[in-house]
Amino acid sequence: MDREGVSHRSTTSSPVGDKEKMSYAEALEPHSHIRGIETSAETALHRGLKARHITMIAIGGAIGTGLIIGTGKALAQAGPGSIFVSYSIVGFVVYLVMAALGEMAAWLPMSAGFTGYASRFCDPSLGFALGWSYWFKYIIVTPNQLTAAALVISYWLPRDRVNPGVWITIFLVAILCINYFGIRFFGEFEFWLSSFKVVVIVGVILLTLIIAAGGADGDPRGFRYWRDPGAFAPYIAKGSWGQFLGFWSTMVNATFAYLGTELVGVTVGEAQNPRKTIPRAIRLTFYRIVFFYCISILLIGMCVRYDSKDLGFANDSVTSANASPFVVAITQANIPVLPHILNACILLFVFSAANSDLYIASRTLYGLSSDGAAPSIFRRTNANGVPLYSLGTSAAFALLAYLNVSDDSKAVFSYFVNLTTIFGLMTWISILVTHIWFVRARRAQNLPDSAMPYTAPLGIWGSYGALFMCCLIALTKNYDVFVGDWSKKYPTFITGYLGIPLYLILIFGHKIWTKSKGVRAHECDFYTGKDIIDREEEEFLAAQAAEKASKPEKPGARFYRRFVSWLF
Repeated sequence: MDREGVSHRSTTSSPVGDKEKMSYAEALEPHSHIRGIETSAETALHRGLKARHITMIAIGGAIGTGLIIGTGKALAQAGPGSIFVSYSIVGFVVYLVMAALGEMAAWLPMSAGFTGYASRFCDPSLGFALGWSYWFKYIIVTPNQLTAAALVISYWLPRDRVNPGVWITIFLVAILCINYFGIRFFGEFEFWLSSFKVVVIVGVILLTLIIAAGGADGDPRGFRYWRDPGAFAPYIAKGSWGQFLGFWSTMVNATFAYLGTELVGVTVGEAQNPRKTIPRAIRLTFYRIVFFYCISILLIGMCVRYDSKDLGFANDSVTSANASPFVVAITQANIPVLPHILNACILLFVFSAANSDLYIASRTLYGLSSDGAAPSIFRRTNANGVPLYSLGTSAAFALLAYLNVSDDSKAVFSYFVNLTTIFGLMTWISILVTHIWFVRARRAQNLPDSAMPYTAPLGIWGSYGALFMCCLIALTKNYDVFVGDWSKKYPTFITGYLGIPLYLILIFGHKIWTKSKGVRAHECDFYTGKDIIDREEEEFLAAQAAEKASKPEKPGARFYRRFVSWLF
């Protein structure tokens, strides 16, 4: 028994990939490998991500083209009131998902990430399905981001002058190099890219505030467009039912705009002092969602009418700055040059997304291998702690970006993208289910909240509520097929929902093949490998204390930490 009087359990259901029953404590290989936790020099990741890296990577995953571009379609479809309410609700759901993930990550920061948590605390088959579907999502999303970057450049250089394949090649080589040079280089690069994203969003918020107040063209708009043409636009049907359908369609848009926020759960194996940095990043995520998303969504609804012809044209532009509602607001306010500047910012947004997507893909495959669900070669690392085989395999799929250069294969590739987006939502559902099992097991083994480094603010009930919302959105994401023209929309329906049965097939196929069973609450293993993490934490804190003693805090550092660091 430990100091809290809690019995150390080691009997649990079989880890992913093993047919026979064994506990995590028993699942030690000749080199003392604990599933989901890597300690040997040949397979261990390096903890090179500092607290500032983690916090900026967390918000960098949430800020992307979904906010800058995707809000235009949502605004035109449903009106300013709908998008403000839906993005606020889904933003709170995202925070609950992140808090659930943070509670598990702070207790046991595993190299396998949330794949390992699902296997260890809930069901090995869930971990198997979660890991492979998440990896499949990102090996498709990465080439899609590379293609988007090439299309953004076509704003200045049309494809008949320069083949998009040239830009795809340049960006692919760049993100491969950034990921190859180790986690410290990647973390620093993403820190500055994410900081730039924050500066851009803050600038956009200030600009739209000035436009709404009439500072740009002398026309104070205020909430004029909320009254005429209105806050809620009807969609598909007329009247209040049509307004509700419009609102619900933006719930789906908001969900997919926030997807990727959970990537902080992939970084736990490479974070310095993860028990402090991960919860802090998650707490800050809530404030940043409110500031970046909710305020910018409110302001753009004040600057652009939802029935604006310019906004309709923007939705046909798809990728470049022309597709952004913020550019529509700038254009209507007669501000020159800025659309070109914003297009350059969008290019960096997309490049950052492609870079982090390749990182997620490589670490997810590494986590699967560490958890026993993929060949062991994928958990081998080089001297910089980079899983080269996982990185190389994931990067090879990025070559699919060249399919998008051809119009013939572009439609097929778009179906793949639509198929994989549902896997992002299934990831949130799996994290919430795992957290519910985790809390139940804690209660069964009398592990109190006071023993936890971090607990989700709303506890298990917050996860139940978020789980209900995620399931509801997953089942209704393509609802317009049922109330629209089936003959035109059935391909979207098939690819939009096919991911759900595929996910269930992965779970039950693995369960049948390995004969694994779910983890019982009183048998859940909270402790195997925890001593390793505790020792690493003690060593890091001792080194940090020694460094602080030798280097006194610089003037202004405390001010930055208390008042500015939440933003940067």
